[in-house]
Amino acid sequence: MATTSLKLPDDLKEQATKAAAVLGLSPHAFMVEAIRQAAHNSELRRAFIAEATAARKQAIKSGTGYEAKDVHKHLRDRIAGKKRSALKLKSW
Repeated sequence: MATTSLKLPDDLKEQATKAAAVLGLSPHAFMVEAIRQAAHNSELRRAFIAEATAARKQAIKSGTGYEAKDVHKHLRDRIAGKKRSALKLKSW
């Protein structure tokens, strides 16, 4: 296991120590988990951006998409538990 030293501002160290105590963790365990979560969130964001970029390229290539009003209606219907309204691709 690698060792890393962090230099934290006093107020952040105090905040982390208090938060760790509330959770029943050591400050070290709290910081390790915070870094783990930040790294995971970073990977999720990277994947989301890659997927969005690919979808945009595909939409531009195909010249088709869904109208926002249709998507909004579809989502409202789903939230309300109604039978799903069909979304139809349209050229733009």
